[in-house]
Amino acid sequence: MNWIAIAAIYRFEMSRFFRTIMQSFVSPVISTSLYFVVFGAAIGSRIDQVEGVSYGAFIVPGLIMLSVITQSISNAAFGIYFPKFIGTIYEHLSAPISFFEIVLGYVGAAATKALFIGVVILITANFFVDLNIAHPLAMVAFLVMTCLSFALFGFIIGIWAKNFEQLQLVPLLIVTPLIFLGGSFYSVSMLPPVWQTITHFNPVLYLISGFRWAFFDMADVPIGISLLAIALFTGLCLGVIWLIFRTGWRIRS
Repeated sequence: MNWIAIAAIYRFEMSRFFRTIMQSFVSPVISTSLYFVVFGAAIGSRIDQVEGVSYGAFIVPGLIMLSVITQSISNAAFGIYFPKFIGTIYEHLSAPISFFEIVLGYVGAAATKALFIGVVILITANFFVDLNIAHPLAMVAFLVMTCLSFALFGFIIGIWAKNFEQLQLVPLLIVTPLIFLGGSFYSVSMLPPVWQTITHFNPVLYLISGFRWAFFDMADVPIGISLLAIALFTGLCLGVIWLIFRTGWRIRS
C-alpha cells in the first residue's frame, strides 16, 4: 500500500476544502436554520409529534442525510472530474500507484468533507431542538457508511461525466428528489397504503430509516434491511469502479 501517494491525494483534496472553509461552514448552518424555520415552525405547528417524537427533532436525521449524501456525491465527483478535465489524471495512471489507492485518496477526502458537514448540521440542530441520541455508536457508523458509499457513487459520476452539466445532472435530477421522497421530512406510516408500497422502492428510504433508528429507536423498515441496503450499494459501487479502472472506460480515452 502506497500510503504516501494516498496521503498526497487526500491532503490536496482537503486543502481545497479548507481554502473555502467559511463557505463550507456557513452554508450548511444557514441552510439548516432555514429548514428548521420553514419545516419546524410552519409544518411543526400543525404536526405536534411523529410516533412520539417532536416534529422538529424528527426531521434532524433527514436533514443530515440530505446534506451528507449530496455533499459526498458532489465532492467526490468534482474531485476526480477536475483531473480528467485538465489532464492530470494521466499522471496518476502512470505513477506507481494502484487504482485502489487513487480511489482511497479521493473518496476518503470526499467522505471526510461530508462527515464534517454532517457534524456541523448536528451541532446546529441542537440550537433548535433537544436531541437525545438513542444509539450514538450506531449513528456514527451509519453516518460514516453513508459518506463512504455515496462518495464512491460520486466518484463514478465524476468518471462518467463529460462536462460540468453532466456532473450536476444525477445529483440534482435523481438523487435529491429521491432523498426528499425517502422519508426525510415525514414517516412512511403517514402515507396512504399505495404510496407506502411505492416508497419502499426508493433505496434512500432504507438509509434514512436506519439513521433515524439510531436517533430515536424507531424506523420505517427493519434495521437489518437498512444495513443490507448500504452494504449492497457500497459493494455495487466498488464493483463498478473496479470495472472502470480495469477497462479504462472514460479514463484512458
